Amino acid sequence: MLKIVKYFSLLLLAGAVLPVRAQQMPGPHPAYLHALSDLRAARWCLSHQQGDFKVYEEEDQAIREIEAAIGEIKHAAWDDGKNLDDHPPIDVHDHGSRLLRAIEFLNKAKSDVDEWEDNPAARELRHRAYDHIEHATHAAEKAHDHWLREMGR
Repeated sequence: MLKIVKYFSLLLLAGAVLPVRAQQMPGPHPAYLHALSDLRAARWCLSHQQGDFKVYEEEDQAIREIEAAIGEIKHAAWDDGKNLDDHPPIDVHDHGSRLLRAIEFLNKAKSDVDEWEDNPAARELRHRAYDHIEHATHAAEKAHDHWLREMGR
């Protein structure tokens, strides 16, 4: 009889603890990892030029903002329990100039980061990352505008 009482006591205790533990588990938000992949691709597009192409100041500014966004997203993803070694494939089509591709990657990352976040600790990090991506996008667009003017388009 004592074994049965201990058994039911353990079951009751487990039933009381499991719901609390389940609330602490990170949510399934793969958007952070997708955003990291897109940001890395945008950074690559901005930092790898062929030949003697002119590097615009805005490209360097965009890279700095991307680096800052990557840092914020890594922190938010880590807080959310994501595996930072998981690198999902990029989901942007390969067309246009490297600046246009960078802008497309940044827009996709912005969309990924803009998804709902149910972890209050990660919300501020997400907002800061979004702002950095927004600044990077504007800088890349300015660099593209300079390039178009120089090409006479």
